[in-house]
Amino acid sequence: MEPKEFIAAQKKAIAEAVGQGKALVALSGGVDSSVAAALCHQALGQALDCLFIDDGLMREGEGAAVKEAFRPLGIKVRVIDESERFFAALKGKPDPEEKRKAFRDTFYQVLGEQVRETKANFLVQGTIAADIKETQAGVKTQHNVLEQIGLDPKSWGLHILEPLKTLYKPEVRQVGRALGLPPAITERMPFPGPGLATRVVGEVTPERVETVRKATAIVEEEIGHLRPFQAFAVLLNDRATGLRDGERDFGQIVAVRAVHSSDALTATPVQAPWEVLARLQERICAEVPGVVKVLYDLTPKPPSTIEYV
Repeated sequence: MEPKEFIAAQKKAIAEAVGQGKALVALSGGVDSSVAAALCHQALGQALDCLFIDDGLMREGEGAAVKEAFRPLGIKVRVIDESERFFAALKGKPDPEEKRKAFRDTFYQVLGEQVRETKANFLVQGTIAADIKETQAGVKTQHNVLEQIGLDPKSWGLHILEPLKTLYKPEVRQVGRALGLPPAITERMPFPGPGLATRVVGEVTPERVETVRKATAIVEEEIGHLRPFQAFAVLLNDRATGLRDGERDFGQIVAVRAVHSSDALTATPVQAPWEVLARLQERICAEVPGVVKVLYDLTPKPPSTIEYV
């Protein structure tokens, strides 16, 4: 793939598909949706509405950060808060596939409403080849894969454009660089569509998400210099006995995951130095309320997936 040729071809295809209509892009701030948004903005200009859905499952301050990152590009990002709706949909669902499907249904209900409200003709998604491949193979349901597994987007009132669906992550990054996106976006670690819901084993609640949000921020700070493909924290569903202030504390267990990968289809664990792991443990136990045990995941993909849910 030659990035400039790809961009030219996709801009033409997007402009022809949308015509005199309007499009809405679901922008999360991740690499894929950001590249899709920038590509469509160049093709459509003011006929594109960029929407950030605050689902309560994002990293700390993500909505404000995304707005600020896209401001210099002339792209205005609209933020809406739907967190209560997503947590209600996830309540009482510990099963990984049930959670992913509940997130997907809520996500498209919200987008369907937004498409109708803004009178957009198309929804733009940052779906990439790995999303489609893993969903079709039954590894896990990616929330943004619909038509490829027989689901009709029209049931949510949607017509979908997926300009990146033939690309894998390294190619998406190349396209982002060619579009002029800053390294803070193009080189960013992948973040799952369902957000921190994929990093909470068991039921997803605001309290459990806040625990993993704080732990993930620490992991990204402490492991970022090792340049992993992905690094994050996971809140397990079990508890363990610990000691706090000399007393027994039956507390939370956090697993730390850091991997190297090129396409997300295979991955190897980062061989982090002991001093980095020790600092991770110290900070997470000290700074994240209720955590008494920190584990480091050594499992490659396969047999494991990168995410836990």
